[in-house]
Amino acid sequence: MFEPKSCTYTYLLGDRESREAILIDPVLETAHRDAQLVTELGLRLLYAVNTHCHADHITGSGLLRSLLPGCQSVISRLSGAQADIHIEDGDPIHFGRFALETRASPGHTAGCVTFVLDDHSMAFTGDTLLIRGCGRTDFQQGCAKTLYHSVHEKIFTLPGNCLIYPAHDYHGLTVSTVEEERTLNPRLTLSCEEFVKVMGKLNLPKPQQIDFAVPANMRCGIQTPPS
Repeated sequence: MFEPKSCTYTYLLGDRESREAILIDPVLETAHRDAQLVTELGLRLLYAVNTHCHADHITGSGLLRSLLPGCQSVISRLSGAQADIHIEDGDPIHFGRFALETRASPGHTAGCVTFVLDDHSMAFTGDTLLIRGCGRTDFQQGCAKTLYHSVHEKIFTLPGNCLIYPAHDYHGLTVSTVEEERTLNPRLTLSCEEFVKVMGKLNLPKPQQIDFAVPANMRCGIQTPPS
């Protein structure tokens, strides 16, 4: 699912037999849409999961906890954000017969994680790895060298046909593969030293919503939204 203002992808994963489901990177403005879809499909949402503390939108985790009782918010402990459940590198997130493996992938922020399906057929990379790009590294404890090693050690080591689902895309693309990004990503095919230089010269404008999105996201995983 897509939220156009921040160009954010939200992913709904469910188990057909148990009807258990999780949402990855929900957005506040589209939380009602997400909840409606979960209900229409007859699913039971266990977790609203964030790949990191976002700077370009407010998470829908807090609202989804109210809309779908029993749903719990999840985020990396290293994000510093509040949530019902804090996860660390290697932790599994189970839903029905399936599980996501948590892979710490800092660099865009200190608390970024990538979620890998247990059969290694797909990975949800957040802002760490985008299609033919990557997240910026100039705020929120970002570090270009750290991001480079996260991608090469935690994502590019997956099978080449593993599908890559990023948190954002600004060019109308929806999915890539590990092999595509290993060979075609214009930034991450560089050496680490060249990558650090490129990232240091981006001079990107500050995200429009950062001043209220980050403080809200630090607590939005557990807050009850106003009625």
